[in-house]
Amino acid sequence: MPLRAARFASTYAALTAAHEIGDYWAQQDKDAITKGHPGPEGAQACLRHVAGYTTVQALALITANHCLGLRLTPGRIAAGLTISALTHYAADRGMGRWTDPSPAAPPVVRLAHATGHTGWLTRDPAAGPLMDQAWHKGWIAVAALVAAVGRTP
Repeated sequence: MPLRAARFASTYAALTAAHEIGDYWAQQDKDAITKGHPGPEGAQACLRHVAGYTTVQALALITANHCLGLRLTPGRIAAGLTISALTHYAADRGMGRWTDPSPAAPPVVRLAHATGHTGWLTRDPAAGPLMDQAWHKGWIAVAALVAAVGRTP
């Protein structure tokens, strides 16, 4: 049991640290500006951002696995990274649109409004970015759990 907990904690720490680097340092300004735009241009920008983000997370997780002897399997690493990438893309397509409660808003934005956050999102300019980061960190925990707690050799 303690080994599984330590594996999860180490995996979460690696993915979270990599999230900060991948989400800010590795992201190009043009993609940060465009990734929330509707249509193909926004989708392409978001895909570029998530590809760089996921590369940073993969490098961090593979390094932690090697240096800390976590014994994470390649399949579990891939599954965790896939969860992180897909959920990151889902949130980042909503960039700049957090105040939009309409059916045309991205699904994560609609979810935020459906769960009672409309007032906060429309009154506070910091609410959207905070909801975005909370979404990312929550899903990073799920990704770390998937990557860390499977059967190991």
